[in-house]
Amino acid sequence: MGQEKVMIACSHGTNNAEGQECINQLRADIAALRPGLSVLEAYVDVQEPALPDVVAGLAPGVQAVVVPLLLTVGFHVQVDIAQAVASRPNTFAAEPLGPDPRLAKLLDERVGELPADWGIVLAAAGSSRPEAAEQIEVLAADLAVRRPQRVLAAYGASARPSVPEAVEALRANGAAGVAIASYLLAPGYFHDQLAKAGAELVAAPLLPSILLAELALEHFDRAVSAGAVAAGGNAD
Repeated sequence: MGQEKVMIACSHGTNNAEGQECINQLRADIAALRPGLSVLEAYVDVQEPALPDVVAGLAPGVQAVVVPLLLTVGFHVQVDIAQAVASRPNTFAAEPLGPDPRLAKLLDERVGELPADWGIVLAAAGSSRPEAAEQIEVLAADLAVRRPQRVLAAYGASARPSVPEAVEALRANGAAGVAIASYLLAPGYFHDQLAKAGAELVAAPLLPSILLAELALEHFDRAVSAGAVAAGGNAD
C-alpha cells in the first residue's frame, strides 16, 4: 500500500458567490475524476482556509501536492505557494492550470462565431512578473491560429496594455467590433471589470468545464512523479 497522497486545490479566493460556486464545483469535478483522492480546499487571499493553515494541519507522513487553481505563474505561485510548500517536508507544488493549448480551444468556444472584421482581446488578470505576460502572449498566439480575427493580449492589472487600451487599439486599427475572451476561471472582480472596457461582447469565464479538472489532475500526477524522482535522488 503506497503512501497517502492529498491534493491541496488552492484558489485565489473571491467574494463573488457565483465565483465561489464555480471553484467549489471544480474541486468536486477533480474528486469525481479521481475517486479516493482527498482534494482539500485552500486559498491565497480573500477566503479561508488559508493555504499555510491547511499545510500546517496535514497529518505527518502524508504526501501533499499543492495544485494552483490559477491560470498563470505569478506572485501567488512563486511566493505564497512556494513558501507554504517549503514549510513542510514531503509537500510539493504543481504548475498552475495554464497556459495550455487546450485552453485556447476552450477560449475559442467561449467567444463563439464573430464577424471576420472584428478584433478579440484576450483578457488575463495580470501580474507584475514578466514571465506571466510571456505566457499570455503564447496563449494569444494559440488562440489567433484558430480565429480569422486579430487577437491582442491585455491585462486587468499590473501589466500593459490594459483591457480598455487593447479594445481601443483594435478599434483604431480598423476593427468593426471587439469581443473580449475572458482568460479567467470564474466570475468575480476582474470579470466584472471587463463589462466596462467598451467591447461589444464579453465571453464567459472558463468555468464550468471538465477540462480544468483534467488539467489539475495531470499537473498533480506530474508533481507526484517529480517528487518521487527527487526523493530517489536524495536517497542516493
